[in-house]
Amino acid sequence: MENIIKKFKISSGDKFELKNHPTDYAANYKKEDAEAVLAGIISQITTLQTELYAENKHALLIIFQAMDAAGKDSAIAHTMSGLNPQGCQVYSFKQPSEEELDHDFLWRHYEALPERGRIGIHNRSHYENVLVCKVHPEIVLSQRIPGVDSLQQIDDTFWKNRYESIRGVEKHLSVNGTTVIKFFLNVSKDEQRDRFLKRIDDPEKNWKFSSADIEERKYWDDYMNAYQKAINETATNEAPWFVIPADKKWFTRIAISTIMLEVLKDMKLKYPVLDKKEKEKLDEAAKLLKKE
Repeated sequence: MENIIKKFKISSGDKFELKNHPTDYAANYKKEDAEAVLAGIISQITTLQTELYAENKHALLIIFQAMDAAGKDSAIAHTMSGLNPQGCQVYSFKQPSEEELDHDFLWRHYEALPERGRIGIHNRSHYENVLVCKVHPEIVLSQRIPGVDSLQQIDDTFWKNRYESIRGVEKHLSVNGTTVIKFFLNVSKDEQRDRFLKRIDDPEKNWKFSSADIEERKYWDDYMNAYQKAINETATNEAPWFVIPADKKWFTRIAISTIMLEVLKDMKLKYPVLDKKEKEKLDEAAKLLKKE
């Protein structure tokens, strides 16, 4: 468990190079054991989620970023399968609406943050603004930012400020009780191709495929550079990145769940302890109930 965290974690001071992170790594786990292993981890997470909800002091924000077909949706579905929906919120971010474009790029994501006692999952996130916008800077022009009226003005200083904004808001969240962890599901280009073909061949999965996916695939190297830069600029001790191999979906789910479990354990969660007066009220209520 500890080895998974150490192997995949990128935090402040770490130099992340994508080439050093194989996409098909699976540690010593075997596919035939994966279902039982995952069930055991999720059972422990479920117990800790109840404590998180009862204590109502902390929140956990889990961010998923990846290329198309890396398995974000299935990873979320499997790793969150045992959670109580009452204490869990999942948001999937699409292209911003006109209302969202009338605010800064962090606004709609801040609106979706989990409340105390809850786990929030963001399928894509504010990082799209230093990923897809980095690859397609023309998108930035639609955000109507003062002083940014041409592609020439979207320079190194512009991106430096964006990274700084992201680091700042994540540190603010951490200081105020929201633990932030960020997963990059690292899928290979070959595996993405195979998954696209399966979507095309399976009528029940045709809806998942778009011709735009093929267009974006042409920018693969640009996206990899954007991810490497974003992770290096925003990996901090307060909000680390975890670069998860994603070619084997069954292992991806184990790795994500293992990290979630350890993060929840590190919160040192406790059920609320009632003061003397509240305890006396409980004792009195028990006496009345027993008399019925």
